[in-house]
Amino acid sequence: MGEARAAALTQNRLPVGAIGAREMGLIDGCFGTDRRDFLARIEQIAEGLAASPDYTALLQQKVARRERDEQEKPLDAYRAEELQHMKLNFYGFDPSYHVARYNFVYKIPHAWTPLYLARHRRITAGRDTNLPAASPAR
Repeated sequence: MGEARAAALTQNRLPVGAIGAREMGLIDGCFGTDRRDFLARIEQIAEGLAASPDYTALLQQKVARRERDEQEKPLDAYRAEELQHMKLNFYGFDPSYHVARYNFVYKIPHAWTPLYLARHRRITAGRDTNLPAASPAR
């Protein structure tokens, strides 16, 4: 994904659908049209993995990949970075975290929503699409 894209994703804090998450590499796949379809597919995948003759090799590859990742940057380093960011949020000079927390706790809506998310507020061809069409004069 890259650091710049990850930063944009986390700082913009906009919703990401399943297809978008797959395209970004955040998830391996998306499937099913409802909960039942999803659970059935997950069960198929799990049974297929467990019955696979490559199961042991797959686990060994996963362990080796995790060990390489840990050597490159241990999980403790990620934790330390996250704690540093949290410390800045809690005790730094920028009050935006506390404002956002207060608004969340007290269910205060955002001042605005980006128009591509707030489709009900779009204006089309000079007419506010949120308003009903004018009724004919009598």
